[in-house]
Amino acid sequence: MPKHSLRDAILDAGLKVMFRKGYVGASVRDIVAEAPAPQGSFTNHFRSKEAFAREVLDRYFDDVRRLVARTLGDSSLAPRQRLRRYLDAITDRLAGDGFIRGCLIGDLSLEAAPQSEPLRERLGEIFAEWRGSFAACIAEGQAAGEIATDFAPEDLAEFLLSSWEGAILRMKVTRDAEPLERFKRIAFATVFKEPSP
Repeated sequence: MPKHSLRDAILDAGLKVMFRKGYVGASVRDIVAEAPAPQGSFTNHFRSKEAFAREVLDRYFDDVRRLVARTLGDSSLAPRQRLRRYLDAITDRLAGDGFIRGCLIGDLSLEAAPQSEPLRERLGEIFAEWRGSFAACIAEGQAAGEIATDFAPEDLAEFLLSSWEGAILRMKVTRDAEPLERFKRIAFATVFKEPSP
């Protein structure tokens, strides 16, 4: 098994610190202290905090991709079940963190996108890929007749992601699952309901 590098340790630490303090509040000193690593190690591995944040974001999205593949890509389940399974898996992860930590993609969209054009562009690419995975699952559900066809799959996927990110923001305030569960109850009773016969 390959040895965990100091660079990996700094990236892992950066994720933890950015969840706690945000992009602006996460100083290089905080990140290397969390690692723990010498401060010079940060500048040896990363040309800027912005470049570092992009790598942390990409690592985080790699994990999201794996979850998408396990849930939305599980062809043994019907598409509506896959959508629900993804949302339930995220809810379980957030519960495991005591509903304190949210979604790094959403957090950086709020905080870093207005300050960093490269991060804003990368977030746009991430949302497009993420939306595509949901749209493909929704299109499959519409073709199978289990999701209404009132809206295009891409529009429903955009609605789902935007509303879900909003529910996660509310969850960080309430520190419980109710905003997430409310979103799921309403979404699956309205826009993702099974069509009437």
